[in-house]
Amino acid sequence: MVVTLSDTARQFIALFEDETGATARDCVVFEDGDDGDERVVFLVKPGDMAKAIGSGGETVRKLEAELDRDVMLVEDADTPEAFVANALAPAAVYNVTVSEDDETIAYAEVDSDDTGIAIGEGGRNIAAAEKLAKRHYDIDDIQLT
Repeated sequence: MVVTLSDTARQFIALFEDETGATARDCVVFEDGDDGDERVVFLVKPGDMAKAIGSGGETVRKLEAELDRDVMLVEDADTPEAFVANALAPAAVYNVTVSEDDETIAYAEVDSDDTGIAIGEGGRNIAAAEKLAKRHYDIDDIQLT
């Protein structure tokens, strides 16, 4: 699948890679909406999460200060199931099944104590997961079970 990046996203990826030493494979910029949610989601190359986060989270906090936005990191994966599980982290995801009928839907079995984490405040976490899953695996929806 071809992912098109905006100029802003390309600039943010360059800054991310300079600051962290990690590789970003995608960047989604959520602009200030009705809920005041202004953030950036980076899709990080597998194995680069530790570099991206930094010791005690210091690298990602520095990046948030530079961008003046919240930053969310998602580790890339080779399969749509693993990708959806990573996108919902840190929620405990036990299993992901992808169903392809009229729409492609990922059903994610999430620990009942972590449902709120997977959804996020105002639905922000699941919205980011759905957007990335659509861009990279053409998944139309993510349902939590």
